[in-house]
Amino acid sequence: MENTSQKINDKVEEFETGTTTVGLTTEDGVVLAADRRASMGHLTASKYAQKIYRLDDNLGLTIAGSVGDAQRIVRMMRSQLKLHRLETKELSIRGAGTLLSNILHSSKMMPYMNQFILGGLNDGDGKLYDLDPAGGLMEHEYFTATGSGSQMAYGVLEDSYEEDMNHEEGLELARKAVKSAMERDTASGNGIMIVEITEDGYNVVEEVEATQVLE
Repeated sequence: MENTSQKINDKVEEFETGTTTVGLTTEDGVVLAADRRASMGHLTASKYAQKIYRLDDNLGLTIAGSVGDAQRIVRMMRSQLKLHRLETKELSIRGAGTLLSNILHSSKMMPYMNQFILGGLNDGDGKLYDLDPAGGLMEHEYFTATGSGSQMAYGVLEDSYEEDMNHEEGLELARKAVKSAMERDTASGNGIMIVEITEDGYNVVEEVEATQVLE
């Protein structure tokens, strides 16, 4: 029991490091954005961390927290989604969110110390959900953000988001929200990755370094 408690404490410390991820819906689909810095306490562990993952042609996932746990979740979700497609049919975005919620909820003794944003397209409409480490699933009609820089990102999103936003405007707003967090949150930085999910599928719009972003 003591060993398990120590592992949980170690995960909590890793979870508290920080990042900034953003998700928003537009008239054409969903935009996901994140910074590129992976930190361990006061140390920048990586300047090129990937925090947005493709789960399917119409589904993406952002991660905040333990990198190892998140990568395991990504592998599990990809596998389960493929299996479900072979056995029956593709899951809805809500169904994928419920699947991820169940995975997180089933690991109480050794919880996955992550926050996730799940975004995708159902019948042409963008859908957004966020999930906490306990498996709590919450739908967001317009936008959401996670990580230590989320307060700054939310300020930008609250100020500038408009219902049925043009897709190009949505891309620029997501970029602006993460850039704002990078300028104020020491745990966020080293560039931006932006992904769009539209009728054309999952597409990485840009992956740029911090100097390019700030310029």
